Amino acid sequence: MPAPAPLADLAGWLAATAPAEAMRSNAWLYPAVETAHILGFVLLVGAVAMFDLRVLGFGRALPPRELARYLLPWSAASLLLVVPSGLLLFSAQAGDMAANQVFLLKMGLVIAAGLNALAFHLSPWWRTGGAQAPGPRARLHAGLSLLFWIAVITCGRMLAYV
Repeated sequence: MPAPAPLADLAGWLAATAPAEAMRSNAWLYPAVETAHILGFVLLVGAVAMFDLRVLGFGRALPPRELARYLLPWSAASLLLVVPSGLLLFSAQAGDMAANQVFLLKMGLVIAAGLNALAFHLSPWWRTGGAQAPGPRARLHAGLSLLFWIAVITCGRMLAYV
């Protein structure tokens, strides 16, 4: 299935840039950038998963706000690795990735995970400081977060095989 026209246009432009050319022509650059992307994802998903597990009831001795104060900066900082490295990886194979259903699913899941996180941070439990035990809505967001990120990782690995 061909890529949607706006995405195909963007992919074509991106594939012609100097960084994309460098990604394709340097034998060590692509694996180095891929390693940075994976390390960023480890930081992001690790921090998110630890917080989600706390909201789901694990590690009750840790106050959620204290844990969030420590973990959220790590997850935010990880985006400094994940986003640029992901763009570079995409640029190297932009035409193929723009038409790849697994890649498009991965991006959709990343958006869903982000919207879920936004909804969680706008939830009454979070806005009131999380002093009480997390309610069903907070636990639902935490469970969805874990599922979304596991699915993102799965899609990312599948890209090597489809």
